[in-house]
Amino acid sequence: MVGRILELTTPGLSVHKRRGFLAVDRDGGEAGRIAFDDLEAVLVASPGMVWSNTALAELAARQVPVMVLGHDFNPVAVVLPLNGHFQQAHRIRAQADASLPFRKQAWAALVRHKIIAQAEALERVNAPSERLRRLATAVRSGDPDNREAQAAQAYWPLMMDKTFRRDREASGINGMLNYGYAILRAATARAIVAAGLHPSLSVHHRSGGDALALADDLMEPFRPTIDLIVRRLCAEGITQVAEARGALVASLAADFPTAQGASPLSQVLLRLAQSLARSCETGRLRLVFPDRPIPLATEEQEDE
Repeated sequence: MVGRILELTTPGLSVHKRRGFLAVDRDGGEAGRIAFDDLEAVLVASPGMVWSNTALAELAARQVPVMVLGHDFNPVAVVLPLNGHFQQAHRIRAQADASLPFRKQAWAALVRHKIIAQAEALERVNAPSERLRRLATAVRSGDPDNREAQAAQAYWPLMMDKTFRRDREASGINGMLNYGYAILRAATARAIVAAGLHPSLSVHHRSGGDALALADDLMEPFRPTIDLIVRRLCAEGITQVAEARGALVASLAADFPTAQGASPLSQVLLRLAQSLARSCETGRLRLVFPDRPIPLATEEQEDE
């Protein structure tokens, strides 16, 4: 089952555990409730939000991350469980002991798959992808030539338009991308904890002690999935996060072709995190990616 993303944005909410459910109150009455087991993550951007400690503890016990979003929809804080897997201590020790060559090989694999995903995303919208295909084959261990950045320079003008500039502080299209990436980041963080890994111990990203550096690593190959959704929404005339939330949250249910058949993105992320955990333990890098790096096309997309 694909978990649900609960987003709390209305001012003045309070959240409690009530009769086994996560209950959200507003103006002195219950506004809604959801079973804890149905939750993939909770995104919070509600001014004046009040939490009960019992609700937070229950979310942590069920490995559901709570992510606090800033005004630009970028994550500014996250609450994660301390106990996520019965082999957690052993796996985190193996993760921390991973050698530099191992981490550089892991990062190269993630970059290579990200660039291939960008190429396939361009092909999905009938844009040229040859340069990206060449860059993907040229990625070396640790990506010392920064093929990732070269690919981004070629990718964005073709995916959006020549005037588009990726700006994490901007609204509109950039705000929708921020929000979509925040959803992807939350789901990746949950997969990492469920696999018994520590989300701060990255293979590449280092940004001032970022608590989710490993999530930033593992989500990279799946960013183009969000980009495709945002591009489609823009074509439909939607340019604000408020109108885009439903479609972006649904990205976690997008089916990818895998060796086990069609699998939703949330499951693909879990398999990738589990494969990294096994690789850390054995010292042999065997990351598990879907057969193709972007979701299967819907009938609507095929008609574009």
